[in-house]
Amino acid sequence: MLAITAVIASIVVSCKNRIGEAEKLDLGKTPTQRIYDMFAVQTENGAVAMRIESNLMEHYDTDTASFDAFPLGLSVYGYTEEGLLESVIVADDARHIVPKAKDRDEIWEAFGNVILHNVIEQETMETDTIYWDQKTKEIYTDCYVKMYSRQGFLQGFGMRSDDHVRNSILYKPFDGYGVVVQDSTAVIIDSVNFIGPFPKK
Repeated sequence: MLAITAVIASIVVSCKNRIGEAEKLDLGKTPTQRIYDMFAVQTENGAVAMRIESNLMEHYDTDTASFDAFPLGLSVYGYTEEGLLESVIVADDARHIVPKAKDRDEIWEAFGNVILHNVIEQETMETDTIYWDQKTKEIYTDCYVKMYSRQGFLQGFGMRSDDHVRNSILYKPFDGYGVVVQDSTAVIIDSVNFIGPFPKK
């Protein structure tokens, strides 16, 4: 009878120790879920609107928000209503934040070597940090931005765009240059969405 009592007491002490360890965990710094090789697709009216890929997604919960972190980088692909690939956004690190307060907007943040490319317009922007407000469908930053397009090169501090990287506005520009003369006979091909033989030069 004494041996059985000792075993039960040992189990109770062991469990109490483990509960104490669990209580020490800071869920704001400890992921509650990890997903490797993440692949997600968002559809609208049965058509693919967006594709998101990442080598690692970690989910966290805090008192004020829940968020997904992408410490190994993130790639986002946006499509037109016709199903053509229109925009590509890549970054070294990113977070998707969902506030628990109803008066706060859901937002995405991307950091480190952020590249925004509009495939159809053949326009590319490079910066360090961007924010994407899903409610307003706006991408923005106040950081230094370099913009390359068929019209030339621009750089400045601050940028606003829609979430498909269309109609981008660059703020506080400086030291840019434009292409004054263009070859009107040049054939511009969207090599990503083009179907068929390439024309001979």
